[in-house]
Amino acid sequence: MDSNTINDRLAGWVDQNFDAEVAFLQQLVRMPTDTPPGDNAPYALAVAGMLEEWGWQVGRHPVPAERVRAYGMESITNLVIRREYGAGPTIALNAHGDVVPPGEGWTFPPYGGQVHDGRLYGRAAAVSKSDYASYLFAVRALEASGARLKGAIELHFTCDEEFGGLLGPGWLLDEGLVKPDLAICAAFSHAVVMAHNGCLQFEVTVNGKATHGAVPHTGHDALRAANKILDAIYTQADKLATVRSSVAGIDHPTMIVGRIAGGTNTNVVPGQVVLKMDRRMIPEEDPAQVEQDVRSMIENAVQGLDGIRVEIRRLLLANALRPLPGHEKLVSAIQQAAKTVLGEDIPAVGTPLYADARLYAERGIPVVMYGAGPRTLLESNAKRADENIALEDLRAATKVIGMALATLLAADGR
Repeated sequence: MDSNTINDRLAGWVDQNFDAEVAFLQQLVRMPTDTPPGDNAPYALAVAGMLEEWGWQVGRHPVPAERVRAYGMESITNLVIRREYGAGPTIALNAHGDVVPPGEGWTFPPYGGQVHDGRLYGRAAAVSKSDYASYLFAVRALEASGARLKGAIELHFTCDEEFGGLLGPGWLLDEGLVKPDLAICAAFSHAVVMAHNGCLQFEVTVNGKATHGAVPHTGHDALRAANKILDAIYTQADKLATVRSSVAGIDHPTMIVGRIAGGTNTNVVPGQVVLKMDRRMIPEEDPAQVEQDVRSMIENAVQGLDGIRVEIRRLLLANALRPLPGHEKLVSAIQQAAKTVLGEDIPAVGTPLYADARLYAERGIPVVMYGAGPRTLLESNAKRADENIALEDLRAATKVIGMALATLLAADGR
């Protein structure tokens, strides 16, 4: 059977079953998976039950409770679904089901999964429950197309990307539960993503001495000291805009403070202030050097302040994703499929995000990111109010992934 016939059959199956795919995604969006707190095992088990109703075998892999609690989450169960077609390469498809809390300002219920004007709204509609749906229905379409296949597909469905992925894909790989030859990870992007930024996150605790607001000179104001740290951070953040990456799609490093907490009451000099900060690293940067520079910057900002002590704790180190030899097979197959489905050439680019894809690359597995997504990062409102996915983007991505897998696993080597 030639590739055109396979592609036609695959695309036709997606179109015929698209209402079911949308309904499936709605079910996923309606199950809250806020992380924190990260009690995500019930979601994974519900997904496993849904797939078993299709007659699929689902591997449930709970992470030991003590490791999960030490990690800062409540429960994690990873799912591995393996579809075998004979001797050949194993291709992993990874998507995560955990989400940031919805926050304020929604027009649509954050866990309603409502469809309006061709878009499905809800937290994780774009990142990345949409790719649970696109990957699953792509595999179903592939198997229904009659294509002769070799190798295997593994779906790795995890639930800790917001905490760094170490107990999701990282744990599955470290425990030897999965050993793919190639990997495709979720990406709400119209393009193929072959590189991404790294990320360092820190918790900075500024300790002083609380005292009555009527006699502030008898204490040591932690907020006043924290203000010097904030000035240093944002002065340096502005300078980072001049450090340019050579990777298309990635501009420059960034640094922000995402959360501030502290103080006792309006009439009390703050004795402690806690800052949480995020430093994004372009692929060309050395994480060890960046961490050393950030720590020195913070310590220097409060040097000499009487009664002030600063503690700096690293919360996360996510390395940048750099292309590995072999990734070009994935890029080529996806671009070829996208040309068939979309009628246009899509680029291979980097993204300023960080993601679980790096965890595969760190273990020598060529990986790219591709899935249901918009042409621009902000278009889907990802991690903001009214997060959404355009249904036609979901339809197209499902076809593209299916056709790319048909090329990569073709038994006749086409």
